[in-house]
Amino acid sequence: MLEQVRVAAVAVDTKPEELEKNLERIDHWLGLAAAEKSQLVLFQELSLTGFIPNHPTGNHNAWLREALQIARLSAVTVPGPIVDQLSEMAKQHDLWFSVGLLENAGNLLFNSQILIGPTGLCGKWRKMHIPMFEMPFYNGGEAVTVVETELGRIGCNICFDSLLPESTRLLAVQNAEIVLFPYAADPPPRTPAGWEAWASTALSARCAENGLFGVACNYVGEVECAGVSQNFPGGGLLVGPRGESLATWPHPGDQPGMLIGDLKRDDLLQARAEPEYLFRFRRPELYRSLCE
Repeated sequence: MLEQVRVAAVAVDTKPEELEKNLERIDHWLGLAAAEKSQLVLFQELSLTGFIPNHPTGNHNAWLREALQIARLSAVTVPGPIVDQLSEMAKQHDLWFSVGLLENAGNLLFNSQILIGPTGLCGKWRKMHIPMFEMPFYNGGEAVTVVETELGRIGCNICFDSLLPESTRLLAVQNAEIVLFPYAADPPPRTPAGWEAWASTALSARCAENGLFGVACNYVGEVECAGVSQNFPGGGLLVGPRGESLATWPHPGDQPGMLIGDLKRDDLLQARAEPEYLFRFRRPELYRSLCE
C-alpha cells in the first residue's frame, strides 16, 4: 500500500433504464473527486445500471415479469463497450474507481462491482450472498479475490455480503489492505445517520477482525421501475483497521454527495502491530467442522 491513499466515497443519484445519463453522472463526480486529488473513488452498489426496486404492492406476477425483462435489457457485459467507456474516464481523470452494475454473464445475471484504473479494467467482484427480495434478479457469485494495484491490495464486499464475517475474511487471508463496501440499503430511519447506525456495527467489526481499511457508500435518491419505487438516503463512511470511524457523511439525506479521506499505511502497520490485532490469533485448523 502507498504511504497515503486519498479515497472518495460517492453517492450518486443514478436511475434504472438511464445508462447514458448514469455514465454522465459518474463522469461528473469523477471530475469532482479528481479535483480533490482523490486516487480511488467508490460508487455505490448498482450505481452504473441503477437499482431496480423490489417491493411491489400490486400484481406480483405482472411486476416480476416486467422487472426481469428490464433487468436483462439493462445488464452490461464485462468486459465490453460500456467498460471501455469507463476505462476512458479513468484515463482522462487519472484515477482508480469502482462502480456497481447488473452484469450480463450470458445465461445468468450477477450483481457485480468492477474496478477500473488508468490502464482499464483490473478487477471484478460478484455479490456472493443474495437477500430474499433480490433473488429473482441475479445469482450469487464466486468467492471474492484481492486485486493488486499501485495503490494497494484492494477487495470488495457488496452490501449484504458485509453482514456475514466470512465475506471479508476471504479477502483478509489474501492480505487485503483496503476493502470497498458499496451499499443499496434503506433501513429506518431513512437518513444517512440511520444508514450509518445500521451499517457501522458490521463495518467496524469486519475492519477490526481483519486489520484493514473500509470504504463504504450507500445509494441515494428515488428509483422507479416497473411501477414500483424505492427511496435511498445516501451515506458514506471510512473505517480504520481498528474498527474506528475515520470520517462520516457530511451531507443531508436524499442528495448526491462525496466523502473524502486519507488512508495512511502507517496506521495499518501500527494496528497490525498491536496486541488487539485479532487476525494473528486465528486457528484455522480448529474451524474445519464449520465447513463440513
